Amino acid sequence: MTSYKLNNKNLSKFSDEALIPQYDRSTLKTGIVHVGIGGFHRSHEAYYTDQLLHDPANSDWGICGIALLDFDTKIYNTLKEQDGLYTLIVKELDGTLTKKIIGSIVEYLYAPENPTQVIEKMASNDVKIITLTITEGGYNYNEATGSFDFTNPLVQQDLEHPQAPKTIFGYLTQALKLRKERGLPGCTIQSCDNIQGNGHMTEKMLLSFVHMAEPDLVPWIKSNVSFPNAMVDRITPATSEKDIALLKATSGIEDAWPVVCEPFKQWVIEDDFISGRPAWENVGAQFVEDVVPYEKMKLSLLNAGHSVLGILGALIGYETIDESVQNNAIQTFLHSYMDEEVTPTLGDLEGVDLKKYKQSLLQRFGNIYIKDQIDRICSESSAKIPIFILPTVNAQLENDGPVDHAAFVIAAWAIYSAGLDEQGNPLNIKDALETLLKEKALVAKNSPASFLEIESVFGKLNQSKRFVDTYTAAYQNILKYGVEECVTQMNNKALNNI
Repeated sequence: MTSYKLNNKNLSKFSDEALIPQYDRSTLKTGIVHVGIGGFHRSHEAYYTDQLLHDPANSDWGICGIALLDFDTKIYNTLKEQDGLYTLIVKELDGTLTKKIIGSIVEYLYAPENPTQVIEKMASNDVKIITLTITEGGYNYNEATGSFDFTNPLVQQDLEHPQAPKTIFGYLTQALKLRKERGLPGCTIQSCDNIQGNGHMTEKMLLSFVHMAEPDLVPWIKSNVSFPNAMVDRITPATSEKDIALLKATSGIEDAWPVVCEPFKQWVIEDDFISGRPAWENVGAQFVEDVVPYEKMKLSLLNAGHSVLGILGALIGYETIDESVQNNAIQTFLHSYMDEEVTPTLGDLEGVDLKKYKQSLLQRFGNIYIKDQIDRICSESSAKIPIFILPTVNAQLENDGPVDHAAFVIAAWAIYSAGLDEQGNPLNIKDALETLLKEKALVAKNSPASFLEIESVFGKLNQSKRFVDTYTAAYQNILKYGVEECVTQMNNKALNNI
């Protein structure tokens, strides 16, 4: 099959092999600035927006993608060379591929190269919404203190050199300052990250920074900027070279960075947009008054479930999430964790069939065509575990409920953090706290509870004797018997108690 590079010039050549934009991209106005143009944004918000742009009434909602960090050079260059176009490859449960070329990203900027240009774009009167996928760790939140971490060297740099920021907070502060000085309207800042109360978190962290950097700006932000909470969901594994080659071979599309995802998608958003918004509800998003029940369910079941499968699977030696969930012992363990420890903390979920939702998660995790890499799921666990798992632990401890499964996962993570799986093979650990985690993990071999002393991750959890004792026993059992034997015995015990 003849192949062509993906760009505006060649777009029509792919109409027989993929769905292509049926709108004139050159007429779109940029109404959204998005920071963090990785895989998830491109499988989720950019996809929803692309669908919406087929209605000419929504031509004001093109996206400007911002590559914020130095290591975002590759995605910036890819989008630049492809005129912002990329292929979304949906891997259906039956193994078929649905291919769609997405055209909603109409501008793309590289912040390290020209920070002033990014600040000006964020301050543009045409831009009504700034959205974020900066990962859980990007919010600079200290779990132990519950406050903004001003010790971060990049934050210190932003305070000293406000016109050349390095963090999202520095950029937002300068952009909002320009809006105020120029008498322009405010805007909506919308998080699309996996954090419960992500809008509240964004507002709290930004205002903490602004209090220090530009205190006179605080009242204006409170009156002119909104921060809606949202729950986002679509499993989006890292794109592999195999995916790129398969797309070229089967479609003739030479795309340097397509996006692979599952068919399921969900976006639940609080309807709090101060300067207008796209009609995303017309393409499947759900606007609600209170998103908290939905996001709590998703974070503590789907995201926590991913971490459970990733950490346990990594120690066994698996490479992908579907391998973990196909292991019956691990699948039963996860099911018990969701039923016995998570479900009691969720409260009333009106309109949600929780049993059906949990079953659907196991099916989604087990999609053998997705091949979600375990090292991707385990990356930045120090930021994920306090958000996905520890709220369940704390709620269960407060209500005198069981914490055996969660303690087992934390113990497995402590062993994982030492850097070797059960066969002695090195693990690919990617975490902002990698050095500290490894130091504590090595000490934990002789004193397991010392791992729980990482206050920025665990807060005061090490003061709970019940949790420490449960965790310590789990740690020692994993070292002695291995993950698979331990979860098998835990499952048998649970069966015997029925």
